[in-house]
Amino acid sequence: MITLFGACQTQQSQTEQPNEQVTGPDIEDDYSAITDIQHYRKWGTYNVHDPSVIKAGDAYYMYSTDAIWWPEGAVQESDSIDIGNIHVRRSADLVNWEFVGWAFDSIPPAAVQHIHEASGGREPGGIWAPYIMKWGDGYRLYYSVSVFGANTSTIGLATSNSPEGPWEQQGLVVKTFESSPVNAIDPSVVVDAQTGKHWMIYGSYFGGLFALELNPATGLAMQEGDLGKIVARRAEGKTRIIEAPEVVYNPETKMYYLFVSYDALFTHYNVRVGRSATPDGPYLDMFGKDMADTTNNFPVLTYAYRFDGHPGWAGVAHPAVLNDGGQFYMFHQGRLAPENLMMVLHARKMFWTADGWPVVSPERYAAMEQRPISQDELAGSWEMMHLAEVKDTVTLWQGQIPPGGWHYSTSMFNNSTKISLAADGKVVGSPEFTSWKLDGDRLVLSGQGAQETSVILSRGWDWENKTPAILFTGLAADGFSLWGKQLQKE
Repeated sequence: MITLFGACQTQQSQTEQPNEQVTGPDIEDDYSAITDIQHYRKWGTYNVHDPSVIKAGDAYYMYSTDAIWWPEGAVQESDSIDIGNIHVRRSADLVNWEFVGWAFDSIPPAAVQHIHEASGGREPGGIWAPYIMKWGDGYRLYYSVSVFGANTSTIGLATSNSPEGPWEQQGLVVKTFESSPVNAIDPSVVVDAQTGKHWMIYGSYFGGLFALELNPATGLAMQEGDLGKIVARRAEGKTRIIEAPEVVYNPETKMYYLFVSYDALFTHYNVRVGRSATPDGPYLDMFGKDMADTTNNFPVLTYAYRFDGHPGWAGVAHPAVLNDGGQFYMFHQGRLAPENLMMVLHARKMFWTADGWPVVSPERYAAMEQRPISQDELAGSWEMMHLAEVKDTVTLWQGQIPPGGWHYSTSMFNNSTKISLAADGKVVGSPEFTSWKLDGDRLVLSGQGAQETSVILSRGWDWENKTPAILFTGLAADGFSLWGKQLQKE
């Protein structure tokens, strides 16, 4: 449950402390007690992997990969529930989600046939990474069918007049084989704001990410058999992951943003982004590097992290991005430490830097009134986190952690540092900043030898301490996110 600020509270002083008594989301991170299929209607924010989100009327709908976790060796108590394909959830507030059911009864026959023929008879491992979009009076639901560890894959399309179905199969958009230069998974579609052309960005570390032009009338490939052209890739592409593209247009900046995921989904999965003036690229990162080259790209928006009082979140990537009337949100999975097996939805409010780059809140979303923040409120104790890459401790297999390769250690996460913003403008306890000042809705941090960094302030919910908190997010000079949250005052 979430309780919003009442009308009487909106008249409170702007200098009132942010630790006022407010009831926030009452959602536990650990869902091991309801993993059995009989509890599926309670899986609101649980078992979420590779989400795609759309707003339909006053409701939000989420579609996600066929991913269900239960403890090893556990026996399901119910065999009377028919499990389908593609999880469907509905929400009124982006915090509380209702599990509606499954979009399809089974994997579409055309997709199964392709997998059988392309893989020598292997069975597909469910449906992965659906993508939802509104078009005309209906909805288009793209989906991926593949076998794990191979690029024998396909992306299909189904349509419906309702976000809850029923869905009618329209065919296969793109098919790939072992010899193909790309892997037909992880679709994302964007419409050119100038020309009306439709572009699908798709792919994985099997060759990188490609841009394929679609027929707007059908939603299928403009030219059957076309694979498109490369727009993003990494060096050591057979071992270093790049996947899960999401392309979003920002009408304010008039740029297209390509969000991608790097590294092992079980641990250091992280979100990076580039931008382009056209939906088919080229996409450049914040340092002007083309994402189609083989350099690592920046900025880095998320990475495995741990605030005090929590075991940590890994796998925080494969994002969906929603533009809800000018306010952007990012959705992704979070794998709960220490086992990194439970998959919990993270919804984060997105902000934009002065030079047009997206950043996300350090905390999951909860509806909080955004009253102006005064300088007096900022003085006090904070947790600050400068995200950074964390080295793998095991040899990866196809870019992933092999079975038995994960052993919990807090050193495998970005950890927070305790700092204080003193009333006299000094920063105490930070290894990189020595002074601070308030500039509108921005906190400006600076220090000897450190580049002045402006971060965006907001009011949010501290999920670790279950209390309102002032938060900040921004980009450090090295291209990594800089996060902070104020600790509750005495």
